[in-house]
Amino acid sequence: MLSPDELKQLSAYDSCTVSNAIERLNVRMRNEGFSSGRLHCRTPEFAPMAGYAATARIRTAEPPIAHRCYYDRMDWWEYVASLPEPRIIVIEDADEHPGKGAFVGEIHANIGQALACIGCVTNGAVRDVPSIAKLGLHLFSGFLSVSHAYAHIIEFGEPVKVAGLKVESGDLMHGDLHGILTIPLSVAAEVPAQAAKILAEERELIEFCRSPHFSLQELSVRLENSSVNCDLPWSPR
Repeated sequence: MLSPDELKQLSAYDSCTVSNAIERLNVRMRNEGFSSGRLHCRTPEFAPMAGYAATARIRTAEPPIAHRCYYDRMDWWEYVASLPEPRIIVIEDADEHPGKGAFVGEIHANIGQALACIGCVTNGAVRDVPSIAKLGLHLFSGFLSVSHAYAHIIEFGEPVKVAGLKVESGDLMHGDLHGILTIPLSVAAEVPAQAAKILAEERELIEFCRSPHFSLQELSVRLENSSVNCDLPWSPR
């Protein structure tokens, strides 16, 4: 696990830069490890977050076979509390048509925050967005809903898939208004330094584009010698 200082360093960079850094470290395919546009950030004004995934799979369209409602699932809350801090709740709505009801609302968010959760990510629905935003809890969802409907957990602690992103329990995640991605723990400590390097390279190129000395000839030379957005083939590190 990363130290609190290392997590703070990760949170200093937006998710696009973190994604660029992971690409530069060449540890996975470039079409993996991030959410699709079907996931919407409900708290775009928040700074980036970084934390560890607490996974669950739910249904909302039909009544549960057992348990009164998801609030009484102490086994779920105990699992969340067992993971490293800070925690991010990651919920896959497994209904054929996700988003009928909202699993996370104001009460669930307050319990989660008491358990050191900093965000919630789901392909399903959330509700009580203004109240949850006031708590400072990041929200990402595929839908909004006025009702819980029959929201209930069918399993937790297992791998889930949310908006195209595969997430396992304990995965390190990063997110902001652009979306969510996972950070391979094998390179997580290297990401901040790589991100800083990328930003410096990009800043230099942007300054050249804005300068009176800009020319296509010089641009060609700079791009040839630059590693910004280089398209290297992927191979296992």
